[in-house]
Amino acid sequence: MEDYEENKERLPQIQPPANTDETKPTNSLISKASKIATSALETYHKKPVSYWILLTLTGGLMLTAFPVSSLLSRYYYNNGGKSKWILSWAAVAGWPLTAFLLIPTYIFTKSRPSRFSFQLAFWYILLGFLSAADNLLYAYAYAYLPASTASLLAASSLIFSSLFGYLIVKNKINLSSINAIAVITFGVVIIGLDSKSDKYPGITAKQYLLGFIFDILGSALHGLIFALSELIFIKILGRRSFHVVLEQQVMVSFIAFIFTSIGMVINGDFKAMRAESLGFKHGEVAYVMVIVWSAVMFQLGVLGGTGVIFLGSTVLAGVLNAVRVPITSVGAVIWFHDPMSGFKILSLVVTVWGFGSYIV
Repeated sequence: MEDYEENKERLPQIQPPANTDETKPTNSLISKASKIATSALETYHKKPVSYWILLTLTGGLMLTAFPVSSLLSRYYYNNGGKSKWILSWAAVAGWPLTAFLLIPTYIFTKSRPSRFSFQLAFWYILLGFLSAADNLLYAYAYAYLPASTASLLAASSLIFSSLFGYLIVKNKINLSSINAIAVITFGVVIIGLDSKSDKYPGITAKQYLLGFIFDILGSALHGLIFALSELIFIKILGRRSFHVVLEQQVMVSFIAFIFTSIGMVINGDFKAMRAESLGFKHGEVAYVMVIVWSAVMFQLGVLGGTGVIFLGSTVLAGVLNAVRVPITSVGAVIWFHDPMSGFKILSLVVTVWGFGSYIV
């Protein structure tokens, strides 16, 4: 027995395998996805179900109504429409739609209209003016650019939403935000390099460049409007009830309607609408339907955007506003046969990559 114990000590001992890189868990993506899912579940439980229902509805409006509105703008120009003022006027002419929704909201939620103040009136007038200017800039952009190109450039709104959200309402900017901004900026530069491949016949190089610039400026104004809207909710109206979302949209759209109507009168476009409808490719009825549905879709999109700002933040609204880019681009390729060059496909991939890096 003693000999056995001595021999056992002399035998080579088998050691457990070292913890090499091969034996370590290497599936970091699964681990990261698990952390994201856990964090999302924790966030979900912090809010009531009604909150998530409203957020889903408002976000859904942004992702459907805004792309349809953009495609209708291009349809208007493709079929004989020429006026930038008429298209920007149509965007805010649907303000009574939101007013009709506001009245029953007071009744069912047992809420009262927000108290009037000169400070609130100032902000509404400012936002109304900025909205009118924003609509006019986008009208010029869609007049000179294909819908797919215009929507890709509008992805830059995420950059401005993040920037103005940080400067005005102190939203946080982290490394993923900076990465997304850099990537999306690169995507915009790619579109600029491809300017010769997707110009419509009759569009000059100068007009294309103006469309490019107006689209970027419109995106900047969009981000500023998002941030100022959130500031009003935080500083003046408060996040008391969803009816303040409808109140803000009614007042801002109404004031934008006034500014745009003044522009229409000065430019003589109210008189020009009749002649334009007669020359519309698919007839007067089609022309009227384009104007009406442009008004309806834009109001629904703005309602969704304002609701997302109220429920979430300027940054979240900017993300969703930019997510509609691939939806609009694909729709433009299908319905209008927009050219989809290698540069544009690369820009689309880069833009989606930027959104993904921001969210993750």
